[in-house]
Amino acid sequence: MELKNKHAVITGVSKGIGLALCKQLLDKGAIVFGLGRNCPAEIANPNFHFILCDIQMSESVQTAFTKIYQQVSEIHILVNNAGLGYFGNIEDLPEEQWHEMFNTNIHGMFYCIKQVLPQMKKSEFGHIINIASTAALEGMAQVSGYCATKWAVKGLSESIFREVRDFGIKVTCIYPGSTKTDFFRNSPGIKPHDYMLMPEDVASMMVQSLEMPNNFHSVNLEIRPLQPRGPKK
Repeated sequence: MELKNKHAVITGVSKGIGLALCKQLLDKGAIVFGLGRNCPAEIANPNFHFILCDIQMSESVQTAFTKIYQQVSEIHILVNNAGLGYFGNIEDLPEEQWHEMFNTNIHGMFYCIKQVLPQMKKSEFGHIINIASTAALEGMAQVSGYCATKWAVKGLSESIFREVRDFGIKVTCIYPGSTKTDFFRNSPGIKPHDYMLMPEDVASMMVQSLEMPNNFHSVNLEIRPLQPRGPKK
């Protein structure tokens, strides 16, 4: 797909993978609508439009997409990037953190997908990218709540892929391993470091997936740092 002048919506654009992807799509000539709570001050591009949105709230998502559709008639790309995680033993995990993870990581994704699919089906064209995690592929001690949300993302993505492929719509699920972002702010035992994946590299892989020919579809993309703890001594 040629990205120049394509309309992309990305959630969670203030930092990390979302911010890196915004920059790369803008460099390709795309028109990008960024949804989030904080506008990335470092993006100064007339093709970038920030829309304040709390994706945990269905009404906020509906309002955001109404604003987008007032400016463009079609959305070609949706990237559900926003997400967060809290860690600890399941019996110690506060209920509000459990609900916040599900509201952000899976319910917000559901709200956004519902806003674009009718239009994409009518256009018979579109690409939805959902960011899961390697936590969607294997259970991890003290990461139960986050794993549960990302397993849900995996199931949602694979089901929707089968629902919409005959409409010419692609659905790609990305499974990144540990990435050097502020994701670990809620895990004081883990500090981001240079042996993790770089958000720019994860974003670059998504751009490559978007640019592939219409009949080429990457359904699941698992990516991991080669040596997440660094070279063995």
